[in-house]
Amino acid sequence: MSTQFFAEKVFTGAEVLFNQIIVVENGRVSSVESGTPKTGMPQVTNLAPGFFDSHINGGEQFYFTERADQETIDDIYQASVHTGTAYVLPTLITSPHDNILKGIEATRSYMAKNPDSGVLGMHLEGPYLNPVKRGAHLAAFVRKPTDQELDEIIRYGKDVIRLITIAPEMFTEDQLQMLLESGITVSAGHSNATYAEAMTAFDQGIQLVTHLYNAMSAFGHRAPGLVGATFDTEFVYAPIIIDGTHCDFGAASVAYKIKRDKLFLISDALFLGQKVTQFKWGEFDAYLKDGKYINSDGNLAGATISLGDAVRNAVEIIGIPVQEAIEMATVRPATALGLQDKIGSIAPGYPAVFTAFDDNLENFEVLRY
Repeated sequence: MSTQFFAEKVFTGAEVLFNQIIVVENGRVSSVESGTPKTGMPQVTNLAPGFFDSHINGGEQFYFTERADQETIDDIYQASVHTGTAYVLPTLITSPHDNILKGIEATRSYMAKNPDSGVLGMHLEGPYLNPVKRGAHLAAFVRKPTDQELDEIIRYGKDVIRLITIAPEMFTEDQLQMLLESGITVSAGHSNATYAEAMTAFDQGIQLVTHLYNAMSAFGHRAPGLVGATFDTEFVYAPIIIDGTHCDFGAASVAYKIKRDKLFLISDALFLGQKVTQFKWGEFDAYLKDGKYINSDGNLAGATISLGDAVRNAVEIIGIPVQEAIEMATVRPATALGLQDKIGSIAPGYPAVFTAFDDNLENFEVLRY
């Protein structure tokens, strides 16, 4: 089946093209060529590859860690599509081992039943974190890895866990090597690593950190910490939550100037749409106050923005060019997760899954052909 449509601007993931006709064959891009729209041909103003959110905790109703089931995964996916994000990694945070296995199985089953969905796997955030930097993660479940538990998660999570967040200083060298050789992308986060410890972890193979600035050892002129090591290591990717709450917009601007093409966007949304105003899972709680999710300890418990909101903030507040902001939501996270051959670009052979948006960056829509 062949489809054609016209886009005034196409953000391919590498450049911006003007007045293009996109030809789709059997769900994949066949060609992108200059042209003028024919009578009756569908038209869009701006076309980007489908946005990819590698860190999202809940949808409009349900929270994945509390309800590690397929209904919650679908809620996350549908809520994301509603806000213009085509691809997601539902994120399961620090919790009992059985719940982690349950989340892996739910994700595997959902992907098998919905092979054309934008659920690309899951993000396991924890439980092997530094208690000092646990943030809203429950202390009762934060733990050091054991070889046996780590091996089971790797084996059971094969082809399902796309990303795992760990505090590298909590691992032995052999345990970290086991994880790095598993095929799962490893990210350093919720970590109190010293600059030297972080640099050692990067040298060993970690190429990504989790929500830059948040829940990691801060930059100081005598103790550069994980933030300093991230700034000082060119190849390390750094996702950031540009909501003005998780980090000041000025700090985001600094990060942009230093990390450049290694900086990308995540939502880290606890829930999308702000329909859930209070939430409790065991000792984990969150209350929506002044547009922020806060727990009873006063810590941030997750964001409220969508990835589209993050793009708009990046452009309008930080001053990042639109082309770069779009790349921060598409090709950069895809590359950081090793998925750049599958998603993140508009080019022949790539899925005909797009995010269309207006010039005001107010309305984002997922298009699938």
